[in-house]
Amino acid sequence: MRALTESEARVIAVLLAARPDRERDRLHQIGVPRSTYHAVRKRAYDEGWLRDRYIPHPVPLGRPYVTVWVARPFADRVEEFVSTVAADPGDVLLWTGTQIAVAVFFHAKPTDARRLGEKVVASRLAAAPLVVTARVDSPTVPVYFDFEGLWCHLAGLEGTLAYPHGLGGSGEPDPEDGAPGVTPHQTWAIGELLRRPFVAQEQGRGGHLVGPFGLPFSQRKLLMRGWVTHRTLLDPARLPPFQGKSADQIVFVSGTPRAGARPEVLFATLTRESRVFPFLFAVDADRWLLGALGGSNPASPEARGGRRPVLPTVREYLEGIEIAQEAASGFVSPVDHRYDRLVAATTTARSAKS
Repeated sequence: MRALTESEARVIAVLLAARPDRERDRLHQIGVPRSTYHAVRKRAYDEGWLRDRYIPHPVPLGRPYVTVWVARPFADRVEEFVSTVAADPGDVLLWTGTQIAVAVFFHAKPTDARRLGEKVVASRLAAAPLVVTARVDSPTVPVYFDFEGLWCHLAGLEGTLAYPHGLGGSGEPDPEDGAPGVTPHQTWAIGELLRRPFVAQEQGRGGHLVGPFGLPFSQRKLLMRGWVTHRTLLDPARLPPFQGKSADQIVFVSGTPRAGARPEVLFATLTRESRVFPFLFAVDADRWLLGALGGSNPASPEARGGRRPVLPTVREYLEGIEIAQEAASGFVSPVDHRYDRLVAATTTARSAKS
């Protein structure tokens, strides 16, 4: 596998930020020629290094609870585990590896994911998963599959443009014109956005062409209101190394918060002093979960110099710590950020009531 060039690293960084900047602003930020930017952007999507998704705010869809699982399916029941989890209408992500599986669910009630977990355990499909269920009308998921921080650090770029992107946030976005909820037209527009990457794929359009530029006003308005967010996601298993460095290991760390521990302080300490940039951070009252990328080769003493050790730092905030790790190349994605499933389920449910 060839190594990435410096221009490729810079273009990937600005794309991961997923800011609604004009193209000339992006070119100014990364200092590469326009022709180089366009060629690298197309290559990044064609090679599968990047993919775009539109991610909804869960609350307007009536699904204010987001649950993240890290599970260990039994080796002889993996297929049944996958079919059971993927059949849940709230499942938007499912990664399965040789040892662990990761799943994300958007649900109307916190008990929805609990029942599914009980079913998986009772059916002896997996050991009891690590579970974090967060109500996302507050900043309980401050980082949600945001790889910009990690990539900028790996590529030696100074600072970030938008990291961290979270999920949901404080309060529900205001309904349009004081309406009590999401209107049928808004639901349709949300669905059009969430399906946009998959429709483009079916039509043979490049992944670099599904961004927010040129959207109709009704869909742009959803982005401006925060009901939907455009994101660019990284596939670490496909990305070539840069200057001999790669982040090809996916690591999940979870534990019970110690008395007085604050997640924002842990996050600040990890990013500023340990130089670790989680791509996922979800918290509830009983458990916190972080997802990060690491290299399969240990860092050199020079690279470690001046960095605060990671595990001792985490121990200051969490107890009963559990760690799950697997090579990125070991994962497959039966459900790959399929937020369009939520709108399909919502529309079906409303049609059944009418």
